[in-house]
Amino acid sequence: MTGARLAASDVDALVVGLMFLGSGGGGDPQPFRHALREALAGAEMVLHDPADLGDAPVVAVGMLGATRVLTEKLPSGREITTAVRALARWTGVEPAAVMPYEAAGLNGAMAVAAACELGLPLVDADLMGRALPRLDQLTRAVAGGPVTPYAMAEPTGEIVLVDDAGPDALERLARSVVAQGGGWAGGALAPVPATRTRTDSCVGTLARALCLGRAHAALARPTADEVAAALGGRVLAAGRTVEIARQSSASFGRAGIAVVDDRPAGGVLRVEAENEYLLALLDGEPVASCPDLICLLDRRTATPIAVDGLRLGDDVLAVVLPGPPWWSANAERLRHVDPRAFGLDCDAVLLPGATAPSDLAGIPA
Repeated sequence: MTGARLAASDVDALVVGLMFLGSGGGGDPQPFRHALREALAGAEMVLHDPADLGDAPVVAVGMLGATRVLTEKLPSGREITTAVRALARWTGVEPAAVMPYEAAGLNGAMAVAAACELGLPLVDADLMGRALPRLDQLTRAVAGGPVTPYAMAEPTGEIVLVDDAGPDALERLARSVVAQGGGWAGGALAPVPATRTRTDSCVGTLARALCLGRAHAALARPTADEVAAALGGRVLAAGRTVEIARQSSASFGRAGIAVVDDRPAGGVLRVEAENEYLLALLDGEPVASCPDLICLLDRRTATPIAVDGLRLGDDVLAVVLPGPPWWSANAERLRHVDPRAFGLDCDAVLLPGATAPSDLAGIPA
């Protein structure tokens, strides 16, 4: 998975792939298409394996907060770079490379743009492997690694730095800052040696997004089974949404979605969602869950639909794709991202030995 290259012509495929890894969440990367094409117009970007960089310090970057606020409070494009520079001033360590802390949705796109802006190599790894809502769900946090100091730069110019805090405290403090501030902020995590990311991160996530996007681009009104096969997953249902019950909460909103499968012998698929699609039940029996990727796709185009973009009567194809293997490697890791981690009374239901298109076949080195 080392040495994949990202060019301006790959932007559309990358963006769609990041939407798949969002599993209904992660924010919409599509507004970043033009900026990414401009940033990559001069030269291709290499997606580096962490092993390429030895002990060079790598900073994980992304945004935190309400992704929909971006449509009202547009980014200047400097929030993440400002956070990276503030972190360097505090730690005295200049980063040698950057990586996304969430290579899904808009955070994957923002990391590419930040690497171009900073003129730094981009590491093909992230700290979630998919979209997840909380900073305490970073792989590095679960592995016992450092998450602070953490620098945040708001779109209005304020900079906040949190130091000497654990994952739970960082999540609580960071949410308080964006809730009382501009609604979102660019962030940069403590620098760590690149070699460390080999074990405390999900390697190859950006290349997987690119591969998923290319597989999607090759589809031309195929059947449900052909879509799932091209993406390396399994069909859960195909039909209309007949119920979307949304509920507000003190943290993230919840939604219960019902899809009537109109295929022969089809049933009723119930999908429980928060920021992302978390659990799928077919006629009451759990059939898929996080950390695997539950995706609801537009049935005509196979384009992923976000949780907050789903509407009653949408004709959808529900599929599940393999999640990041880092999380399912042992039970201790899995408990941080299984349905119970989101308050759902169900164990993880994962694909048995499914093959994701993450072998990067067809991606040139």
